[in-house]
Amino acid sequence: MDKEKNLKVSLVIPCFNEESVIPETYSRLKKIVSLYPKHELLFVDDGSLDNTMCVLEEIAKADANVKVLSFSRNFGHQPAVSAGLQHCTGDVAIIMDADLQDPPEVIPKMIDKYRQEQCNVVYGVRDERLGEGIFKKITAKLFYRFIKNLAEIDLPLDAGDFRLVDRKVIAVFKSLNEKNKYIRGIISWVGFRQAPIHYTRDSRFAGKTKYSLSKMAKFAQLALFYFTKKPLMLPLYLGLFSFFVGIILTAYALVAKFSSGLATVPGWASTLIVIIFFGGVQLIITGILGGYIGSIFDEVKNRPEYIIDRKINF
Repeated sequence: MDKEKNLKVSLVIPCFNEESVIPETYSRLKKIVSLYPKHELLFVDDGSLDNTMCVLEEIAKADANVKVLSFSRNFGHQPAVSAGLQHCTGDVAIIMDADLQDPPEVIPKMIDKYRQEQCNVVYGVRDERLGEGIFKKITAKLFYRFIKNLAEIDLPLDAGDFRLVDRKVIAVFKSLNEKNKYIRGIISWVGFRQAPIHYTRDSRFAGKTKYSLSKMAKFAQLALFYFTKKPLMLPLYLGLFSFFVGIILTAYALVAKFSSGLATVPGWASTLIVIIFFGGVQLIITGILGGYIGSIFDEVKNRPEYIIDRKINF
């Protein structure tokens, strides 16, 4: 019981245009964190264009345990999570979105598992995803498996950003200088003792998802180019494949030339196929190199990951 009293719990909650959800999110989270005398709810407003910030201001006025960071513009979900981890003060921090798809009622189970197994990270594994279309479910499954196969570390399947991290992991995270972060990958990369907890992901309480197809594609690109170097080997494999195709075509041409049984009528089809094939290979290689060069370009500019406009209750 003494440990429970001494444990300070931080909730890191990124939000973007969530005015219709925030009151319910606060209400449900407050019931949970009230079990822990020391706690803080750290909302990060990622440049919302609606009244999200006004709602958060009113909540923060009434509850000193609610802290708010407001960005100068929309920087994205991962920078918002990063800002929350860099500013939280708890012994453990729990990352969760404001849309209530990750049920707050799982939080005590996470904390219990953290204590019982004496681990540094407890990550949520989605057994089921309610309220999501077939396309989203299929692409999410494919994405997690694709990244896991490419990554140079062991990334858990079907695990998002909903997780508990302790102060040791937070300290390592804060020491990292990279600007573009694939946070769930980084937390796996730091190591330490990590344990899963399984849960069912709910439908959104209100509003619409802010993750459009273009944002999902950008997120996948971030995971790919910032967390694995394996795509850089693709040009080598394509080159070897092209080399062997070239050997086969050369052998065929020589046999055709010296064998009276084979016709050698020149045509545009074979030439066109070769041009398209090798042209496609070159474009793929250029695209991969461009992705990595773009990532390097973002880092060497050394711009801040986000810009804070306002802080409340800090």
